[in-house]
Amino acid sequence: MNNIIEVNELKKSYGTNTVLKGINLTVRKGEIFALLGVNGAGKTTALECIEGLRAYDGGNITVNGKIGIQLQSSALQAYIKPMEAVKLFANWHKTVPDKETLNSFGIPELSKKKYADLSTGQKRRLHLALALIGNPDIIFLDEPTAGLDVEGRVSLHKQIRALKTQGKTIILASHDMAEVEELCDRVAVLRNGYIAFIGTVDEFTAMGGKRHIIRVKTAYGQNEYETENITETLFALLSECKQKGISISEIQTDRVSLEQNFINIVRGAE
Repeated sequence: MNNIIEVNELKKSYGTNTVLKGINLTVRKGEIFALLGVNGAGKTTALECIEGLRAYDGGNITVNGKIGIQLQSSALQAYIKPMEAVKLFANWHKTVPDKETLNSFGIPELSKKKYADLSTGQKRRLHLALALIGNPDIIFLDEPTAGLDVEGRVSLHKQIRALKTQGKTIILASHDMAEVEELCDRVAVLRNGYIAFIGTVDEFTAMGGKRHIIRVKTAYGQNEYETENITETLFALLSECKQKGISISEIQTDRVSLEQNFINIVRGAE
């Protein structure tokens, strides 16, 4: 796949505070790419530099395509109506809004409502529709499902997948590891001003190795065990409980999660 974005040795400081110390990453055409990091890690700064919204101090950024942006803190004038906003953005882009796209986001159904009266989910859909008016090749989404209920989240995920099938490249910033695992092809993790990890979601998940968590609930409470050999550990636990006459009411097994791997990376664990 061709690289649609290339970032080399990107640096950015705010006074004496160096936020980006030389990050390197590439985004491939047609993929969903996640940029992760704890609050203050520099995700938003990095995205704004790539988007062209913020000047940077050093390095090079190459973007091979038109971009559309849905900012986390996007807002419109309180009394503007959704279709009025659509027409305004279309005039800026000197284009005609795509009716099929607007219908897929349910924008015409909101035509009589004022922006201030829209729900969080409706506002998210509207902002994403506005980001698409110029028919961008690359779409930046900063925490797109923050504040959404389950139905709104599922709906937006469906629309993001549909954009990928159209050949769009999507850059996603999110704190939701389940969302990242569900949607993304590759991820990069920012730590201390550098890229601490970059790779596929499968590679990210595999960083936990074959470790599993086993939770065993008995009349005496619940115990948790971490193991790389789930069969041997389960056999040993069951044998021990049987030998001691302890009745097991519930057993749960989970692979070490994407979230735990993320925590390990940002804390600097190997």
